[in-house]
Amino acid sequence: MFDRRKEQLIAKIQSFCEAKGLPIQKAELRNIPFSGEWGVALPFFPLAAADRDRSGSVPQHAQALAEALKAELGIPEGFSRLEAVNGYLNLYFSTSEYAKEVVTSVLNESNRYGSRPGSGKPTMIEYSNPNTHKPLHVGHLRNVILGGAVSNLLEASGKPVVRVNYIGDIGLHVIKWMCNYEMYHAGEEPAADKMRWMADLYAEADKRFSEDPAFEHAVRAYFARWDGGEQHLKDLWLLTRAWSMEGFEQVYDLLGEHFDHIYFESEVEEPGKLLVEDLIKSGLAEDGRPENPVIIDLDKKLGTKEEYRVAVILRSDGTSLYATKEIPLAIMKFSDYELDESIYVIDVRQSLHMKQMKKVLELMGYEWAPRMRHLAYEIVNLPGNVTMSSRDGTVVLLDDLIREATERALAIVREKNPSLSEAETREVALEVALGAIKYPMISRENTKIVTFDWETALDFNGQSAPYIQYAHVRANSILTKAGGRKPERFDFDYDLQPSEINLIEMISHFPVEVERAAKELKPSLIATYAYDLAKSFSDFYNQCQVINASAEIRGARLALVDAARITIKNALKLIGIKAPRIM
Repeated sequence: MFDRRKEQLIAKIQSFCEAKGLPIQKAELRNIPFSGEWGVALPFFPLAAADRDRSGSVPQHAQALAEALKAELGIPEGFSRLEAVNGYLNLYFSTSEYAKEVVTSVLNESNRYGSRPGSGKPTMIEYSNPNTHKPLHVGHLRNVILGGAVSNLLEASGKPVVRVNYIGDIGLHVIKWMCNYEMYHAGEEPAADKMRWMADLYAEADKRFSEDPAFEHAVRAYFARWDGGEQHLKDLWLLTRAWSMEGFEQVYDLLGEHFDHIYFESEVEEPGKLLVEDLIKSGLAEDGRPENPVIIDLDKKLGTKEEYRVAVILRSDGTSLYATKEIPLAIMKFSDYELDESIYVIDVRQSLHMKQMKKVLELMGYEWAPRMRHLAYEIVNLPGNVTMSSRDGTVVLLDDLIREATERALAIVREKNPSLSEAETREVALEVALGAIKYPMISRENTKIVTFDWETALDFNGQSAPYIQYAHVRANSILTKAGGRKPERFDFDYDLQPSEINLIEMISHFPVEVERAAKELKPSLIATYAYDLAKSFSDFYNQCQVINASAEIRGARLALVDAARITIKNALKLIGIKAPRIM
């Protein structure tokens, strides 16, 4: 904020340095830590140390220079006071002008506040990565919302983003589903809730496979027919894969996610096997078949000790592994797009695998290999530290979680605002429910385990999405009571209350927080910021009159409420959460 004032000040400082023969590049303005007043400081120690004409010690000369510049500047436009102390020149902005600058910037930029236009090469973010013919559960959710939030952050920071999804559409799980379908459900088609229908059939197939030896035998025979290239099975696979993808799309639409490109595992399996043969011929890979797999002993190749270990890139029976397909997939990505960076949102347990793939591609001579980046995340637990698993029966399906969250949110919304229509109540409840589910997944640092529980997720008084959403609703309510009219002219030429100043300070930090979160790939920073902003707004709301304030104050405070509303909404949007108008 106050960039124009800073530019004018810098020009005057440069003129001062030129006149004194001081190195301009050593004149660096720094923000003064906020303590109820906004300002910038210029340390004179580097300038004093570089001044050949100085007399006395560096600290003494720094103080003399600070006093000389203070006398020359007077009180610049937009500043309230200057002080030369301990070799620093501290310049404090006019509180009223700075406050107006912040609020005006937000109102003018509106939903663009905190963002900058995109430029440069795109960054690709691969996330979600489900398997077709299987359900999405709560464990998948953290991947989806983390990938979506990081994509939002990078876009807001000015980086073009390509969102991609890598779908596991082949393997034993698919064959089990198809075999079960043909044997027991031939001719059936999915109901409106495609994800639930596909999930139910998968659970049935998985149970039969583990309990019925005859069915397991049928699946093995089915797999042999698949490997033989039987056209009927390929046609059925394409049809049922499409059903599964439609189910995924229903969930992605509900979560507000979209993808620019979808890669399928089936696309890269055969290219991966051919690439393995090339790696064997080049001497990079060692072929241990038929007794042992094809490997790349990275530590031996690089002369390291247990840093990269041994990468297994093909099984001894010639069947593919993740690595078999990951290598050609990476090549395909950088071939399809001119990327600045390729980010993989993948479970933390795949860290060694990602490290190996990156190094293999580097050894293969791909200059872009160092630009592959693993964004690791930890698991989601149920209360009591029970790990989500589709095998041990503790899995919670995503649609079940959303359904329960919505029912719980409905009860709360009806209690808070019984005057809402049923349609409005259900719309708001869904927004609150999705926010309540997403926020715990994103507010905790992605490398930390999340234990999901309802009490925390739907707490309107704690660090939760509903608390932040309610702050947005309160701001909307104030503006509605004021007639919905935004003040055309306003000034902060009065004694601002501490809660007012703190709220303005929080709002002014948003663009910086977006930049930091994007640079560190940490949406959790924005989740925390959104809560702190909502808390600051709540303090302001409880301590400052707005509608009933005097005429000269009312307009400024209404503008501040609107700026807070916009900033809360923009912050929530970055982490994939909607800001309800009413609640």
